[in-house]
Amino acid sequence: MLAAAWELVREQGLAALSLRELARRAGVTTPTLYAYFESKNAILDAMFAQGAQAFLDLKATLPVTDQPAEDLLTEARAFVTFCVSDIPRYQLLFQHSVPGFTPSPESYELAVAALERTRELLARNGVHDQRQLDIWTAITTGLVDQQVSNDPGGDRWSGLVDDVTRMFLAQYASGESV
Repeated sequence: MLAAAWELVREQGLAALSLRELARRAGVTTPTLYAYFESKNAILDAMFAQGAQAFLDLKATLPVTDQPAEDLLTEARAFVTFCVSDIPRYQLLFQHSVPGFTPSPESYELAVAALERTRELLARNGVHDQRQLDIWTAITTGLVDQQVSNDPGGDRWSGLVDDVTRMFLAQYASGESV
């Protein structure tokens, strides 16, 4: 059922997710669907958890070397690629674009764990301040937003990952807040 839900939102966007259409695509009746998911938000929560776990799994595959700046570049590239490769997943995980949907604490904990890995990687680069983490997430999601909005399928903004990572580290790698 989740595979059918992802297929539907990849074809028609997150707003197109309906229980009736999902049941049809999954080859079940709507009451059967309700036996697994009590609401549309429950389906979205399961999708959020699946997407967040995929992101966490991706982060676990990234190398950890004795060159933290290179590791941050690798993670930033992987993040942008992860996001632009599946726009509905990106929207669900990082834009919170579905009115009335909030992930459950259990699902959200996966996203928090992924962010914690980024926080640890930034700390290895001498970046410790929460404000700097906020700047980093704004930069990386900003690149994704621009790529998705203005050059889908291209690399105009995703190609800037190395430049903005180096600029960020040049400004904040000392660990001092400006």
